[in-house]
Amino acid sequence: MQYRGKLEFAEERKIRERNTGIYRLCHWPIWIWVFFLTPGPLTFSLFAHGFHGGNWIWLAAVLLGTGVAGLNGQLPGTEGRPYILRFDEDKPNPLYRRVCYTFAWNAAINFALLNLVGIIINAFTGVWYMQQIYNYAYFPVCAVVLFLGAIGKLPRVGPSTRAEGTERRYFYSTVWAVTASQTILLVLWKTLPHNHVCDIAKLVVYVAALLFMGLLGANGKLYRTRPIVPGELMISD
Repeated sequence: MQYRGKLEFAEERKIRERNTGIYRLCHWPIWIWVFFLTPGPLTFSLFAHGFHGGNWIWLAAVLLGTGVAGLNGQLPGTEGRPYILRFDEDKPNPLYRRVCYTFAWNAAINFALLNLVGIIINAFTGVWYMQQIYNYAYFPVCAVVLFLGAIGKLPRVGPSTRAEGTERRYFYSTVWAVTASQTILLVLWKTLPHNHVCDIAKLVVYVAALLFMGLLGANGKLYRTRPIVPGELMISD
């Protein structure tokens, strides 16, 4: 789809020489959440049955791993100073950025896709197969996403940061769409009765939220979803 929204100009962006401690700390919970979601069946059991021993053990491991990485500036946004300063510079994309954004893509794509499949199946059969879907489909989808990330075929995980001004908008548009629609779906799941009419309503609202937020992002109407036109200096997380 051709972009018709507003642009951002790199030379107009405020230059930040260093990342403050608060700024770096605020990025830590983002990566805690990304890696905490990685074992999909374990995450499904959390939302279905609540925290149990496996969730607590995995959370502790994620807190330790991301905490050490964050202290060493090895998580996007936790660096002592911004890594990307010049938009059109063909600069190597560090391994930690490529790994983190690959797992972020998995968190965004995998759960949204499997939930959509589960709701569609229920709409036609009247039966929920969510646990089976997560048990059998999550890791194959995850493997595909990780493979695409490993060969640099996902936005923000390529070997160079040169296309960052465009690729970041694809990433944030996806995050906006998935986060909003998943939150709405969770609210509907908790509040609506479990009958066929309400299940159809969940499907319609979920798909509508995905499409609506996706269109807003595609047209640059959401935060960080406008392309950055090459210019002087820029900052990116």
